[in-house]
Amino acid sequence: MTENTICKTVSQYSSKPISVEDMRKLQEIAADYAKVKNYVYQRYSGIKSLSMLYPGYAIQNEMTKSGLRERLGLPSVYFYLAVFDALRDIKVQWSKTKAAVLKRVNANDHLLEEEKHFLRYLLKVSNAFLSALDGSLLKLPKELQRQYELLASRVEVKKLENYLRRQVRKFPLRLHTDCADGFSVAERAYRYGDHGIYLSVKEKRKRVFVPLTDSNRYTRQLYVQLYPEQSRIELRVPIDVTARKHKDYNRQVGLSMGIFTMFVTDEGHRYGEELGLYQTQLSDWLREQSSIYAKNRTANSGRKKYRDQKRRLQEQLHSYINQELNRFLKTEKPEVIYLPKLPRPGATGPIKRINYTATTWQRGYIKSRLTQKCKEQSITLVEVFGKDISNLCSQCSAIGVKKEDIFSCPNCGYQISQRQNTAQNAKKRGEQDHKSKILDK
Repeated sequence: MTENTICKTVSQYSSKPISVEDMRKLQEIAADYAKVKNYVYQRYSGIKSLSMLYPGYAIQNEMTKSGLRERLGLPSVYFYLAVFDALRDIKVQWSKTKAAVLKRVNANDHLLEEEKHFLRYLLKVSNAFLSALDGSLLKLPKELQRQYELLASRVEVKKLENYLRRQVRKFPLRLHTDCADGFSVAERAYRYGDHGIYLSVKEKRKRVFVPLTDSNRYTRQLYVQLYPEQSRIELRVPIDVTARKHKDYNRQVGLSMGIFTMFVTDEGHRYGEELGLYQTQLSDWLREQSSIYAKNRTANSGRKKYRDQKRRLQEQLHSYINQELNRFLKTEKPEVIYLPKLPRPGATGPIKRINYTATTWQRGYIKSRLTQKCKEQSITLVEVFGKDISNLCSQCSAIGVKKEDIFSCPNCGYQISQRQNTAQNAKKRGEQDHKSKILDK
């Protein structure tokens, strides 16, 4: 993938109901796929397998010798994809563990700065991290070895390695999946034809035919999502698209993200003003259904209507978010967007309804869609440091007073909406950071 190319996911859908027999064959693949992943999770999630995760071929060879594929009767084209999907999940989990430990290290006031520096080094350099955890031989390139020896000479290595091991043990990798509703499929396990797709199954030289709603053909790894209750499937396809460039997109825009109005710009323009209505509708319904289900739950209580209604409400919300994001980009024509990096919303306090709305806020979805659309349109998205960004005056940087969404500065008398002030601060900080980076170069 080149610099001007980005990856996006498109979907294909089955056009007719899939027969019970064909769906059963696809569900068998999905069930065995999940069994392989769980086997890999159980066997290779520990510290002793860390050295085998990259690039993973040693684990692949061990899985081949294990005889699991033969016992399941699973085609190799699905078996090895399941293995590497599981390894990817394990790698992601280790990355999360390192991030959590790093956060604890930075917050530990009992550690000296040299000790924190050494621990950060161990967390960053994979071989050093592995050696500290399992006591294996430290193998580093010359430059990294010199850096390690320099840092180690200033601290008590054994004490810090013991500390690191204790912290890692607090975040055990307990990966497991009970979800057997989909699987990845490589190019040699499917064939497009007859306005549909032929998918390999466990029977030799047999394929299941699924008619599709379009005639597009792809030559890459797909993901097959099964919906047995609806007798349909969805194919998810990652494709490379060329990023667009717009000559008239030349503005720098500061943004403030909110729950009830999605975006307010540094000039006071508002986008997604009905987000609060959609968001409240979803959160109130979820809160109501949670209470109803808790009172009437039985061993055989079904959730199909609940899932269908939840999906419809989420689709309405997501459709509105994408519509307003498109309007924002077309109207503002930004070259650079500055967005405050804010902490996750809390869910504590006496007002349950507001807390429920905060915890179901779609900020993750909004940010991911904004990021994707910026990549597609060659727009730079910059996250700026968010501490006190809503408390400081964007004109004189003094601490201001907020009342009923109005920000007032007692120092310079500046008065503006709170959200617009935040957006102006985001733009101001972003431009200052950019200038300092240029000067450093």
